[in-house]
Amino acid sequence: MVVDISLDLSTAVFLDTSLIVAATVEAHPSHDAAANLSMILFRKTASCASDPQICREFLVVLTRQPVSGRSFTTDEAIAVLEVWRTGCIMLDETETVVQECLSLVRRHGVLGKQIHDCNLVATMVAHGIGRLATRNPADFKRFHAEISVLSVTG
Repeated sequence: MVVDISLDLSTAVFLDTSLIVAATVEAHPSHDAAANLSMILFRKTASCASDPQICREFLVVLTRQPVSGRSFTTDEAIAVLEVWRTGCIMLDETETVVQECLSLVRRHGVLGKQIHDCNLVATMVAHGIGRLATRNPADFKRFHAEISVLSVTG
């Protein structure tokens, strides 16, 4: 889905990889909670959002090794990703996102692999999205001034 410039993203929820993986894999320990939250979000919010980084991470996780005993072929993983993508606004990684990421890295002292999560927050901030749905709220704790986190446990 292409982002319509006139679309108000202030009520949108950004979906983290951890949420969509858990919602996808029925044997995952958090499947029910993640699937239920996903259904609620798709029905009740103005929109759900994602970006190319989430798409890449999703494919990596599903094709790297079995997830809760479930192995995915490349074709299966891509097919599932396409279903998720149809329900989400896909946000571009723009120059504004890069600048926001650099600012957040400096402000919060982000290092190493944590920069991946910082980039998600930068994408959200650059596009005016203030809520993130994730199974890993601790990864985003330092960004409490920038976003609010909907935590999924199960």
